[in-house]
Amino acid sequence: MTKAELIAVMAEGAAVTKATAAKTLEGFTAAVAKELKKSGKLGLVGFGTFSVVKRKAREGRNPQTGKKIKIAAKKVVKFKAGKALADKVNK
Repeated sequence: MTKAELIAVMAEGAAVTKATAAKTLEGFTAAVAKELKKSGKLGLVGFGTFSVVKRKAREGRNPQTGKKIKIAAKKVVKFKAGKALADKVNK
């Protein structure tokens, strides 16, 4: 599903315009990003938990040349589905 398709489904489900749904989605993603940057964790009961984890620096290989490269340490976002969401997906 693309972002445009998600916006269309949200607009239909909430009986609002696509512009309103797009603003709502942008607001949601901005709020999630802001909270993850601030506290590193965001839980939505029944949906899941977003968290920030630190990935260590490591050595990798360029697949074309086989040459060793250094991959820098960084923070990545992790998502763990909640029980209600997992149950809906597995039905």
